[in-house]
Amino acid sequence: MDLLDDSAVEQKLAAVPEWRREGDEIRRTITASDFPTAIRIVDEIAVEAEKLNHHPDIDIRWRRLHLALTTHDAGGLTEMDFRLASRIDEIAAAH
Repeated sequence: MDLLDDSAVEQKLAAVPEWRREGDEIRRTITASDFPTAIRIVDEIAVEAEKLNHHPDIDIRWRRLHLALTTHDAGGLTEMDFRLASRIDEIAAAH
């Protein structure tokens, strides 16, 4: 996948307002109602990540999920990061 330039990244971020850019990554924190729900959210994210063959970094702290997306092979942000971010937002909203 092709790297997105800064302008394209800013446009894509507008569509996923829960995410913020940090260098070559986009990040989001999700707060679940409890630990079992947090794990269910991670499980659903894992299924989507496998479908896309694009995997986020996930740090689980009780009911808080800290997620980071980047396309390591491309060395930065690509369309794939925003595609998965959007899907993660849908999963989070369902919980």
